[in-house]
Amino acid sequence: MGLIVQKYGGSSVGDVERIRHVARRVAERYQSGSQVVVVVSAMRGVTDNLLGLAGALNASPDERELDMLLATGEQTTIALTAMALHDLGVPAISMTGAQAGIITNGIHTKAKIHSITPQSIQSELEKGSVVIVAGFQGQSLHGQHITTLGRGGSDLTAIALAAALKADLCQIFTDVDGVFTTDPRVCDRARKIEEISYDEMLELAGAGAKVMQARSVEFAKKYGVVFEVRSSLNNNPGTIVKEESESMEGVVVRGVTADKKQAKVTLVGVPDRPGRAARIFRALGEAAVNVDMIVQNVSHGASEPMTDISFTVDDTDLVKASHVFDASQESIGFRGVETEENIAKIAIVGVGMRSHAGIAAKLFQTLADLEVNIKMISTSEIRVAVVVDRERADDSVDALHRAFIA
Repeated sequence: MGLIVQKYGGSSVGDVERIRHVARRVAERYQSGSQVVVVVSAMRGVTDNLLGLAGALNASPDERELDMLLATGEQTTIALTAMALHDLGVPAISMTGAQAGIITNGIHTKAKIHSITPQSIQSELEKGSVVIVAGFQGQSLHGQHITTLGRGGSDLTAIALAAALKADLCQIFTDVDGVFTTDPRVCDRARKIEEISYDEMLELAGAGAKVMQARSVEFAKKYGVVFEVRSSLNNNPGTIVKEESESMEGVVVRGVTADKKQAKVTLVGVPDRPGRAARIFRALGEAAVNVDMIVQNVSHGASEPMTDISFTVDDTDLVKASHVFDASQESIGFRGVETEENIAKIAIVGVGMRSHAGIAAKLFQTLADLEVNIKMISTSEIRVAVVVDRERADDSVDALHRAFIA
């Protein structure tokens, strides 16, 4: 009973048979007496195919037009899912993000949700319909443009709707049984986690775990949305993501993850003067380039004090970052830019790390025993992350999982 928000990812709706399977699951929940809102992603591979088409026509496609194109993937899925439910005798209606009342800040390809006015959804629920909402998209606050929420944005759509509708339950369905201690394809000892805190899930997602989008976890924490990550292919219990509890502190390291879609940028010979770093990262922020790890070192061989500033970005943002520095080199005054794409970010995460010493030393020794060179290091209260060569990512993850978990 009650109001339930369910999200189904691209693999769960990957073809007609899987859409039928999802429809049967939704129908079962609906027939039990629940009101159901379903958020769906584009079918598996559709978004990548659309990006390929855009890239074949233009190496740097206009971001407004890219959003117009990419939004069609989810719109296809919502209509097909509604048709499958109709075939089962279940009343259902599909809605785009705009029709569902999702308003964004208007930044194309990486929009943030500004507000949600879910009256249209509530009206259809009161009529007895299942409402199927296109994930990953919304409408800009000004100008009524279609905007998309970035990779994994359907997770954010589901969490935000659960908060706005005050849902009794939010379930994120995927093709795995829940959140694992690491990628089971990399480490055969990976095991499912029954409960995980928002902070741990946020760190894992930010460090490369693909099961949830980091922004969706941040949103869930902000609004207190407890949600479950589980498989759409069986009825096994999943992983509950919730506020931290005392029992969670008993586990020192909750998970190990790798992000292979990273690139490193180094600005060489930045004048060592107040305000130069602010100029650099302000320019990147204005271009909507998200920066992760940052390291500053003394630059040698200069006649005046200089520094080298290195940082990591998503590899898809590397071209955009390069354009930023082409336009700002003279005003900032650095000597040159070096980039490196064949890197990966490896991280260990766990709330228990707050009260245990020697975690970083053990990580460094484990990688040293593998003869893995560390290029950058970053820490937080519950995470230690390093940058290594991409080709060493999988064996690094496997070794760290064995060292810290099993």
